[in-house]
Parts: sequence; C-alpha cells; structure tokens
Amino acid sequence: MKQLQDKIIKEGKVLSNQVLKVDSFLNHQIDAFLMKEVGKEFAYRFKNDGITKIVTIESSGIAPSVMAALELNVPVVFARKRKSLTLTDQLLTAAVYSFTKQEENTIAVSGEHLTSEDRVLVIDDFLANGQAALGLAEIVEQAGASLAGIGIVIEKSFQEGGKILREKGFRVESLARIKSLENHEVQFLEETEEAAV
Repeated sequence: MKQLQDKIIKEGKVLSNQVLKVDSFLNHQIDAFLMKEVGKEFAYRFKNDGITKIVTIESSGIAPSVMAALELNVPVVFARKRKSLTLTDQLLTAAVYSFTKQEENTIAVSGEHLTSEDRVLVIDDFLANGQAALGLAEIVEQAGASLAGIGIVIEKSFQEGGKILREKGFRVESLARIKSLENHEVQFLEETEEAAV
C-alpha cells in the first residue's frame, strides 16, 4: 500500500535495526485519514471471506480494526491486556509476549462476543515475532470460530513472525512489508520478493 509506505518513509523513525517508531500516525497519535484507507484496503482484501467479526488487541490494533469494520459492516472485539472488573464471564485467554515491551501479558476476550458461528478477521498494527497474532488465533480457536485471515498494517519481514504464521497455514495480508531497517533506513520488500517470502 503505497500511501502507507510513503507515510512510513516520511514520518517513521528507525530506532535500531529491529525497531521502527510510528507513533506520529499509528500507535500514539492516529492519522484517521490514513487509517480510513488502511481499513478500506483490509476490507477489499477480505471482502469475499464472509467476515462476521474483527478481533484485535488493545490498543494500537483498534484504529485500523474499526475502520475495516466500518467498511465490512461488522463489530470489532478487542482483547484486553489488563484485568477488568467487568470482564469476568466466559473468558477466552492466551499468553502473549510483547517484543516491544519485553513482557508477557495474558490477553482476554469475553466468550459472549465471539462464538462458533463467527468468521473472524484478526487485525494488528505490527507483525514482528508473531506472538500477538498467534495469541489472537488461539482465542478464535477457543471460541470455536473460524479464522479467515490475519491483516497486518506493518510487517517486519526480517523477523520470524510472518514465516511462522504462514507455515501454520494462516492467510496473512500485510499492507507494508519491511525488508530491513539497517543503517537507519527503511527498505520495503518488492512485490517479486513478497511472492517468494
């Protein structure tokens, strides 16, 4: 998605060979116009998959998920990372290790909002080691729902997450696939390289 790639080049900050900071438009301040386009792209890619729910994880996955949900006319369910007094019944949980925060969280979704009748699209902001997506896929499985695919805003293709998810047979649609952050420069996978990965 060229518009997203342009934004990453213009506003993204490469902090190391592993870390890209995009808090000016995705995970702190949100560019609502860009997220609207991101949502449209996810909806376009999954329009024929019978999606009934979008599942994401708080908090950075919520904006792109809501925009895609508007296009697909479905609800968004987000997994919570912290315990809530109101989230107590029929909990579906999974342990997720965060690469960015270097900590493990137990994420939870109420089984009231995710059932065996649902066809789910999982959306997240970043794909690095794949732990968040795997945790969300586990929750979808616990609910007895079917997983249509995983939508990722930015995939760091040089890390193992995408490979792990694809080898497990999940359909992964990433809107921007980063090949390298070496020398403080963002390099994207070309379409021919994407097909091979």
